[in-house]
Amino acid sequence: MEQMLAARLHVPSRTLRIEEVAKPEPGPGQVLVKVEAAGVCLSDVHLIDGTLTPLLLPGDTVTLGHEVSGTIAETGPGVTRWTPGQRVVLYAGEVRDGVTHTRGVDYDGGWAEYALSAEDALVELPDTIPFDQGAIIPDSVSTPWGAITATGAVRPAEAVGVWGAGGLGVHAVQLLRAVGACPIVAVDPNPTARERALARGADLALDPADPALRERIGAATGGAGLAAAFDFAGVPAVRAQALSVLAPKGRLVLVGLTDQPLTVADGTRFSYLQQQILGHYGSDMPVALPQLLALVRGGRLDFSGSISGELPLARAAEAVERLESKAGDPIRLILRP
Repeated sequence: MEQMLAARLHVPSRTLRIEEVAKPEPGPGQVLVKVEAAGVCLSDVHLIDGTLTPLLLPGDTVTLGHEVSGTIAETGPGVTRWTPGQRVVLYAGEVRDGVTHTRGVDYDGGWAEYALSAEDALVELPDTIPFDQGAIIPDSVSTPWGAITATGAVRPAEAVGVWGAGGLGVHAVQLLRAVGACPIVAVDPNPTARERALARGADLALDPADPALRERIGAATGGAGLAAAFDFAGVPAVRAQALSVLAPKGRLVLVGLTDQPLTVADGTRFSYLQQQILGHYGSDMPVALPQLLALVRGGRLDFSGSISGELPLARAAEAVERLESKAGDPIRLILRP
């Protein structure tokens, strides 16, 4: 049986190992993709450090990687819509029996030489978009896109705040600019992240520790406050701060994941102002991915500046360590099998 390399996480011990495993074979309705690029996400870091645990994984070991692009290598029985050699981007998950399973979490992902996919859980990658940019769109771009356009329903000229200008938040700034939000306020303790947010289209970039933060947001919004605020950090203090500068009928959208309690300090004020708190997870892939690929292909969006470095698959642990330690403040690191 043909073998391949894969970066496998043993969940009980949180151990990441590069292993030789059997190259998968596509079953009915499946395709086998030769992986060209796979993104390294903070969610991968959290799976390794124990902050996140797979809920639907059948065994105790999984190949990580939910941001994946490549070419069709083989098609399984009954598959007619794909042919070998086509360039593709894989969805970050699949719906099975009405339940969303996340790639690289609940089933084997793309930190490998080859990855399996259901035939309807991938989309063609235009020739004009490089594999590295294509790979990061599912999740690091599509998650903020879904949060902005669907869950948060941001309208043109609405004042919006983004807390956490890292891998997802910096893309949120770009996407908010594309949909016409104004002003866009980025909040991050890291000076590099704030500079990056301004370069990507933020009108104002603030340190959360700035004692004048509320006044500065008030001045930027004509005293109205933010129509929508997005928490990409998953930090309780961020949520409290965002609520404090939210406009009447404003929406706080929770994108960053945390197991900490959600607290509304003044429930009466919250209800009187008819504010909302909305949970967000992932995106509607069949809608979001084609939209984003069309915007990149049409020159409306460019994510070339988001690729902070590339490493071979064998150095996956190093990529994880770089992201965890924020060495060089990476947006997205790419693994190349």
